[in-house]
Amino acid sequence: MLGKLAVRNVKRSARDYLVYVITMTFVTALMFAFNSIIFSQDIRMRVDQVGIMAALVGLATFFIVIIVAWLINYMVRFMLEKRSREFGTYLLLGMKKKEISRLYLRENMLMGAGAFGFGLLFGVLLQQILMAVLYTMIQTDYQLRLEFNGWCILTTAGCYGGCYLLALFRCKSRFKRMNICDLMSAGSKNEEIHESHERVKRWLLPVSLGFLLLFGLRLFYGGLLGGWDGGTVLAFIVGLVLTVYLFYTGLSSSIVCYIRGEGEGIYRGQNLFLLRQLSSKIKTMRFTMGTITALFMLAFLGCTVAMMFSDYQNKVLKEKFPFDVQVYSGNVEDDFQRELAVIEEEAVVKEAYPYQIYTNGTAQVNEWLYTHLREFGSMYLTPEGEPDARALEERDDGCYCEFDTYMKLSDYNHLREMLGYGMVSLRENEYAIHIKSRVLGEKGDFSEHLNVEGWEGQLKFSGYHTEPFSQDGHNGGDYVIVVSDSACELTPYYAELAVDIRGKAPEGLGDRLDDLDKKDVFSHLDWEGEEEPPGANNSCCGSDAIITYAAVNLVRDNVIPEVKYMLSSIVFPCFYIGLVFVCVALTVLSVQQLSDSAKYRFRYGVLSKMGLSRLEVAGVIRRQLIAYYLCPALFAAVIAGIIGLFVSRKFIFYTGVETEVFQYFGISFLLFSGIYLVYFLTTYVQFRQNAERGI
Repeated sequence: MLGKLAVRNVKRSARDYLVYVITMTFVTALMFAFNSIIFSQDIRMRVDQVGIMAALVGLATFFIVIIVAWLINYMVRFMLEKRSREFGTYLLLGMKKKEISRLYLRENMLMGAGAFGFGLLFGVLLQQILMAVLYTMIQTDYQLRLEFNGWCILTTAGCYGGCYLLALFRCKSRFKRMNICDLMSAGSKNEEIHESHERVKRWLLPVSLGFLLLFGLRLFYGGLLGGWDGGTVLAFIVGLVLTVYLFYTGLSSSIVCYIRGEGEGIYRGQNLFLLRQLSSKIKTMRFTMGTITALFMLAFLGCTVAMMFSDYQNKVLKEKFPFDVQVYSGNVEDDFQRELAVIEEEAVVKEAYPYQIYTNGTAQVNEWLYTHLREFGSMYLTPEGEPDARALEERDDGCYCEFDTYMKLSDYNHLREMLGYGMVSLRENEYAIHIKSRVLGEKGDFSEHLNVEGWEGQLKFSGYHTEPFSQDGHNGGDYVIVVSDSACELTPYYAELAVDIRGKAPEGLGDRLDDLDKKDVFSHLDWEGEEEPPGANNSCCGSDAIITYAAVNLVRDNVIPEVKYMLSSIVFPCFYIGLVFVCVALTVLSVQQLSDSAKYRFRYGVLSKMGLSRLEVAGVIRRQLIAYYLCPALFAAVIAGIIGLFVSRKFIFYTGVETEVFQYFGISFLLFSGIYLVYFLTTYVQFRQNAERGI
């Protein structure tokens, strides 16, 4: 009998809490799809850095498990409160508390198992989509195929089942402490609204908004308002958390005070009804609303970060590696015969061009960049703001070589021809600078601070060139000075090889070049145990921050997929977290409203008897749900927007991506709005159907 009753109750609960079941199904599918990346043997064979993705997806899963556990615990407790009178009636009819507890646990386990089963089926489809996107990113063909890994299924089941069992055991212990009286009154506890000190509490609203304004000013104008130290950061984090939760206390009290003060708008249409509904709901759910706001905020930021790195890999990577193959050597006499032999064995070489980078023994460009670029701050400046000669001499960051880097015009034009750029002309008494557009865009023309000496005196500045030119340690770090072949005295600094091959480079060509036992002068680990590495003073990697990649051997068709996979290790988990957090938050909002639809049925019936048409009642329902849904969403969007715009501005500045600062957060907001609209429409249709039964 209990089995039949459990099945019947599961069917009813699945219907009443359909949004919750769908969300758990979707979460299961996401877990399975992302876990499949960790355990995929095919990916392990193709990508060396698979551990990075596994670690970050695992970290994302850890946070997701915490949130999902909170959702399940919230829903199990919520359903227990809604059905408390039913369980109290069972006790009055003679059922034992242990039997009722087992019945409820069995119902939740059946509902959870159903969602898990459908989630695995949907997860297989999602797995194919995810794999296709990932393989496209790493420029590899993907053929649809089912891949069931035992560890993947076991991990998904463990995370999902652990969340459910923890929530059910907590619910069981709580149920044991409840008597008939507690059960009969549990469902009406949230209906009890205590209004006290509302005039005082309403000030929490302007205080919260004022703190957000101060937080935004501190982020964007921190230099004017003081620096960021550990205490300041901690204070703002604590303040932000308090603001998220206290905002709703202030908002509900402000609405109550507005109603008590008989504001002008309360008697327009159904405003009084809507304001009372909203204030009572916020007051009884202010902690939950704060948690939902935090989830929305984290979802916004996760999606924004994912958009940043996705945009970077689509726009910048091809510019960072313009040559098919490029090889560095600290030995200026290197003829690159071993490298050429490997390349010719693996691919068809259209052109191979060895050349040298030079120096004149000065470091004026390096010193100017070290003391003026924002990346370095005041690291190489004295307290008076002058260049710190000692700090510059002792620097070991590897951004720039010890001396300025030069290139002869003939080599420069040959490389430009290989890349399809136009030729550059220089007179004997002129020089040009090829520089990253990011660096030039930050500081503008600084040629007046330079003094490039030629055989017949100071050379005149001809202009800047900013085309992609492999300036992360190969053709200089950030810049290279171009002079006529015989304009001044130059000393060979290091050697380079640029190769143009026919078609696509084969997989593993970069690894074969690395296996030639040539030390990677960009890696200090390779220098361990040596007094001074060969060519240590003539290697650099440029000043790029956030995302940097410098290596002795660069094979574009090998490097780009590798870097894209590493960036995908950030993009995928951020999207993963964002999707789950949004769905969890919207589920709580939807279930709260749908569960109260029966209670609101009487209230909307009263409105109908007072003369409102069915269409007008539907409008009231729509306005009520919009206010309820938009409140945490817009508040979260404001907080996440402030942080997201600040982070976007920094990301664009440090990486040189040419993107509007509003784009990343704007796209995230649009994606969020799409998911929001689906949940809202589903809730609105079900709520209206439930409410109109009493009209």
